[in-house]
Amino acid sequence: MSSLLAVLDAIENEPAAVALRARSYELLGDLTGRTVIDMGCGSGRAVAELAERGAHALGVDVDPEMIAVARERWPAGEFHVGDASELPFPTGSATYYRADKVLHVLDDPERAVAEARRVLTPGGRAVLLGQDWDLIAIDSDQPETTRRLVHAKADSLPSPRIARRYRSLLLDAGFTDPTVEVHTTVFTDDTALGLLQRITGEETWLAEQAERALTNRILVAVPMFLVAAQA
Repeated sequence: MSSLLAVLDAIENEPAAVALRARSYELLGDLTGRTVIDMGCGSGRAVAELAERGAHALGVDVDPEMIAVARERWPAGEFHVGDASELPFPTGSATYYRADKVLHVLDDPERAVAEARRVLTPGGRAVLLGQDWDLIAIDSDQPETTRRLVHAKADSLPSPRIARRYRSLLLDAGFTDPTVEVHTTVFTDDTALGLLQRITGEETWLAEQAERALTNRILVAVPMFLVAAQA
């Protein structure tokens, strides 16, 4: 857990990630006094940031250990252990719903988006944010190996290509007026190496990437899909 948190914290602190979270809040709308469900809240940073903007933010994560970390880090926040497919909230009880890097780990993302529609009040908004695991670009002297490793990682996930389907998912669940943005996050420091170590354990390939990091030649580019729609 501590190694995962270290990688997640490093990624969340990248300027591009900070800006992308802020953009996701903008796409929700006026936050003052509004109830926002942050599904897959992890260690709770977005819940704290939403609360700072005046929202009544509710963090939900299926992992009890993550919720424990969130409660420790942000004691003023409200956090719940819960499943994306069965949210612990009444129908129509929230104005906004946000899911950041969540749907790719779900076996049934369609059900999760339908559940988001259930808990939103008419006129509410949902924002989905995440990466398409097949589209990660990595600078390497071993392009064929790199393609194999990226696709192997993607194929190990339940829904690795779901981000490119966010718009269709929202429309299928009854949402309207979807907007689609794609923001590419570029890593050129030790954070990139930490990210790659979570993609593969192949030592020879990682050794090349470690050498690139030492010589300031490492680069990982991750396109992030950001889709918002009206309930």
